[in-house]
Amino acid sequence: MQTKNYLIGLACLLWQSLPAQEQPMELTLTQAIEQARLQSPDAQTARHTFRSAYWNYKYHKANYLPSLTLTSTPYLNRAINKVTLGDGSVKFVEQNLLATDLTLSLTQNVPLTGGTLFLETSAQRIDLFSDDTSSWQTSPVNFGYRQSLFGYNSLKWDRRIEPLRYREARRSYVETLELVAARATSLFFDLARAQSDYETATQNYAHADTLYKYAKGRYDIGTISENEMLQLELNRLNEETNSMNARIEMENCMQALRSYLGIRQEVELQVRIEEKLPDLHVDASTALLLANQNSPDVLNMQRRKLESDSKVASARANAGLKADLYLRFGLTQTAATLKEAYRDPLDQQYVTLGITLPILDWGRGKGQVRVARSNRDLTYTQVEQDKTDFDTNVRKLVSQFNLQSRRVRIAARTDETARRRAEVARRLYLLGKSNVLDLNASITEKDTARRNYITALYDYWSLYYTLRSMTLYDFEHCRLLEENI
Repeated sequence: MQTKNYLIGLACLLWQSLPAQEQPMELTLTQAIEQARLQSPDAQTARHTFRSAYWNYKYHKANYLPSLTLTSTPYLNRAINKVTLGDGSVKFVEQNLLATDLTLSLTQNVPLTGGTLFLETSAQRIDLFSDDTSSWQTSPVNFGYRQSLFGYNSLKWDRRIEPLRYREARRSYVETLELVAARATSLFFDLARAQSDYETATQNYAHADTLYKYAKGRYDIGTISENEMLQLELNRLNEETNSMNARIEMENCMQALRSYLGIRQEVELQVRIEEKLPDLHVDASTALLLANQNSPDVLNMQRRKLESDSKVASARANAGLKADLYLRFGLTQTAATLKEAYRDPLDQQYVTLGITLPILDWGRGKGQVRVARSNRDLTYTQVEQDKTDFDTNVRKLVSQFNLQSRRVRIAARTDETARRRAEVARRLYLLGKSNVLDLNASITEKDTARRNYITALYDYWSLYYTLRSMTLYDFEHCRLLEENI
């Protein structure tokens, strides 16, 4: 009795020491989509792309705000340099000096004209080590303006294009998340189809093995022919092969889904299909209106047209008269000390106007303008065609989606009917009231009906999330989709 108890205790210890078998992770379509939106490579790429667009927009807005800058460029010069004297002669002079300066400037871009206003104050000191002397030069106030006349005003065009680009980026982020949902849906139903095929193949193999053993007994007593016996054996071998192939396909689909969802552990996934569908009917006109209001593709078309207009304006500015205006007014003074350098400052003015007028350029400027116009006309034509295709795709998608729920119901009914027929055909064959051809036909119809039903469910959800990506609208809860910034 003690030996028996010892063996039982030893067996319990060995059982507890064995590694625990991981339970399969059950996964619904909703859970797969949420995981994909957090961890999938496409979702992470979309977040990084949106962050880049956000900071580009912040940089654009900063161009229209005043900026305060402190600059200093001190230098030490200890060398023998060639110096031209007042009488025109040249002499080599030893120089040993330290120059230090400090400038504080406030600048403001003017979007209307493309120019720049600036206000600055500066001070500079020079120390001559050879004479042991120093001097100061100050500019307490300097006010100036620089402007390119007849030139390309990038500030004006950026003010129209960059906000559009940022809005496009925001909507593209939401659109990408819906496309991530569509991709996750595809991988989810790939695994669902593969698991269903494996389950079906396993059941078919078990049934084929049972029928083969049953038929072997009937063959031994001479109630069935050798041809029918061989056909059932062939069915058994084929179903065994189908089961192994289905297992390999299921593992491949499982690995693909794990990789996309960012699941690093080799855990087994068991998908669970939610067969109840939301009762939705989308109005084509409403969907088209939402798509034109919310889709990033529409903003992309508007931005492309503005950019083409901007390039025409740039070509015109570069081909014609160019003039650069620079004005500066302020106060300045020099002295041996800093305090004296700020006393009784003198006024100073500086105005320059640079003009460039092409006289003979062999038509390069004119050619650039014509190329820009041609590209603009091409862009306008392409945008009009893209807009037509976009509206057509929305209408087509809505039409397909509204029909798909009915297709799912028909596929579900077909699946149930085919399954019942296969059961009836198997019982009839066991009773000897049917032949093997009818049995094989019923099994094939059952497998096809099940696969078609899963495909119909996939098509429904794929169309649904594709429609959401084009309209950025949640038709189930009747609300706009917004990005989680």
